[in-house]
Amino acid sequence: NSRRMSAAFDVPEKVVVHPLVLLSAVDHFSRVSRSNKRVVGILLGERNGGQIDILNSYAVPFEEDKKNPHIWFLDHNYHENMFSMFKKVNAREKVIGWYSTGPKIQPADIEINEVVRRYTPQPVFCIIDVNPKDDLEIPTQAYVSVPDISDTQTQRNFVHIQSEIGAMEAEEVGVEHLLRDIRDTSVSTLSDQVAQKVSSLKGLKKRMDTLADYLKKVAAEKLPLNHQILYNLQDIFNLCPNLQLKELVTSLKINTNDNMLVIYVASLIRSIIALHNLINNKLKNQDLEKIKRLKDEKQEKKAIEAKGQGEGKKNEDGSSKNDEESPPKKQA
Repeated sequence: NSRRMSAAFDVPEKVVVHPLVLLSAVDHFSRVSRSNKRVVGILLGERNGGQIDILNSYAVPFEEDKKNPHIWFLDHNYHENMFSMFKKVNAREKVIGWYSTGPKIQPADIEINEVVRRYTPQPVFCIIDVNPKDDLEIPTQAYVSVPDISDTQTQRNFVHIQSEIGAMEAEEVGVEHLLRDIRDTSVSTLSDQVAQKVSSLKGLKKRMDTLADYLKKVAAEKLPLNHQILYNLQDIFNLCPNLQLKELVTSLKINTNDNMLVIYVASLIRSIIALHNLINNKLKNQDLEKIKRLKDEKQEKKAIEAKGQGEGKKNEDGSSKNDEESPPKKQA
C-alpha cells in the first residue's frame, strides 16, 4: 500500500539535510526554548528528481497549549515576510517544508502541515532532534503526508521517508573550520576512518537486535504479523552473502593478506626512515662538535700567541729602561 501511495502521490525517495539547517535549528532552540518546549521553522531548498535537498531554514514564531495539543499558533504572516526577503537573496531556494524539534510527532503536526501546504503542494516534515541521546543515529527524521482513504472519511497521515546528512564542498570546508577547535588534530585520518567503521558496525548490531526483538515478539504473538515487514526481512537475508562459500573465504583471506602486507611494508619503511634520520642526526652532531672543537682550539692558540707577544714586548721595554738609568763608566 505504501508503494502504491508513493507512486500515486509522488513521494520523494530521499531527503538530504545540509549542515546549515542543523546549525540554524539548534541555534533557534537554544535562543527561544527556555522551558524546553519545541520550536518550529520553515525549510528551504530544491528538488532534483526523487531527492530533496534542504539547504536553508529560518525560525517562525510558534506557540501551543501544553494541556490541549490541538490549540496552537503559527505566525504565517511572519513566514511570508521572511520568505520574500530570502527570495531576494536566492531565488532558487523554494519552500520545501517545515521542521520541528519534536522529538516525536505531535497530534497537531498534521494540522500544521496543512497550513504549510498553502505554500508548497507536498511539504516535507523534518524532525530535528537537538538533544540526541543515541550517537549511532542521525538526528533527523523526514515525513510526508499522504491521504488515507477509508470507507467513511479521508484523512492525511504521515509516511516516513529516508533522510541523510549531506553537504557540498563549500559547506564541508565551513564545517571543518567550525570543528577545528573541537576535533583532536593529533588523531590521524586513518583513526577517524576506523572509528567511523566501528560506529557503523555498532549501528548495524543495534538494528539487528531490533529485528530479533521484533521477530521474538511476533513468534510469541505479542505483536501482530505484518507480511510487508517479513518480505523486507526476507529481501535483506537474500542480499546477504554466503560466508561459507570456499571462493568467498579465499578471496577474503587474499584481501586481508594484501592489506596486512601493505601495513607491514609501510612499518618497515617508517623504521628505515627513522634509522636513517637518526644516523644523519648523529653525523651532523659530530660535524658540529668537530667544528666547535677546532674553533675553540684556534681561539685558544690565538690567546696564547697574544699573551706571548705581550710578555715579549714588556721585557723589551724593561731592558731599554734599565739601559737609560745605568750611570756611564769612568775611564782609568
